[in-house]
Amino acid sequence: MRTKETPEGRSVRLLRVGEQVRHVLSEILQRGDVHDEVLQSHLVSVTEVRMSPDLRHATVFVKPLLGQEEEAVLKALRTNTAYLQREVAKRVQLKYAARLKFLTDESFDEGSHIDRLLRSDHVAQDLGAEPDTE
Repeated sequence: MRTKETPEGRSVRLLRVGEQVRHVLSEILQRGDVHDEVLQSHLVSVTEVRMSPDLRHATVFVKPLLGQEEEAVLKALRTNTAYLQREVAKRVQLKYAARLKFLTDESFDEGSHIDRLLRSDHVAQDLGAEPDTE
């Protein structure tokens, strides 16, 4: 049986399982189920979860609200990885419990940087100097 692929090249199943894991982790963090002072004092967004093709590994991209104390939040998540893996395994029915790896989501920073570049005087000058091609 052929797996259906998305334009990005990842199968629909990988995306679906990744989204399930993202929802479970978001719920755990939102409810304050993790008994960690840093995690309870910060709102953490789980922006994306990318599953490996064998579903044994999950890369979890997170962003603390307003980007505050990213390193402290990442350290707290990594410290509590075993608990989070157990909870995900209970709630997402897979053959194997996925190993979680937490990373900071840099996509917001990249988007802000590109936006600043596009709004800079130097780029605006170049855009205004283009002759109309129509």
